[in-house]
Amino acid sequence: MRKSGLAAAAYGGYGAGVSIALPLLAAYLLGSIPFGLILTRLTGAGDLRAIGSGSIGATNVLRTGRKDLALATVLLDAGKGIAAVLIIARWWPDLAGLSAVGAVIGHCFPVWLRFKGGKGFATAAGVCLVLSWQVMLIAAVVWAGVLALSRISSVSSMAAVVTAPVAAGLLGLSGLVPTFVAIMLIVLVQHRANIARLRAGTEPKVGGKKA
Repeated sequence: MRKSGLAAAAYGGYGAGVSIALPLLAAYLLGSIPFGLILTRLTGAGDLRAIGSGSIGATNVLRTGRKDLALATVLLDAGKGIAAVLIIARWWPDLAGLSAVGAVIGHCFPVWLRFKGGKGFATAAGVCLVLSWQVMLIAAVVWAGVLALSRISSVSSMAAVVTAPVAAGLLGLSGLVPTFVAIMLIVLVQHRANIARLRAGTEPKVGGKKA
């Protein structure tokens, strides 16, 4: 299967004179925009960090009772990941994969919020879509299937990010595997509380009060 331009460039050689600091910082800053927190504050829905799990992601936004804000948060969080990869790839094509990781790190550990952000799934989905829509499609099918069977949001999210590097490898997109492995590890670390609840048998299902 022919590799896409971004897939081929994701971890290609970095030119000797190219600094990775600026593009990585740019991707991080784009990813660090806390759209969930911004939307809930602007609409008077309260301080998202004091609600539910305290995460700034869409799942926690949903706990405010505003489905429209939750949907907007998903789209914006995915969109900032898409924007980060497209912008960095335009000027530094060899750093597309690194920018994807940087955007996810920015969402999970935003400097503006004392490095306490979201769990990274929506932003990870956004960068995945740009890097390889085929991988994104496979991960989305796994996400939907696991969610339908388990009815546990965290389980479906973790299953999807674990699927991404495996799918990339099977599709022959070897240049993307390190990117997706790095993103997978970040997202899994951010789900450590969910993993603990799963082991204890206390992780709620969709529609519960926690996630």
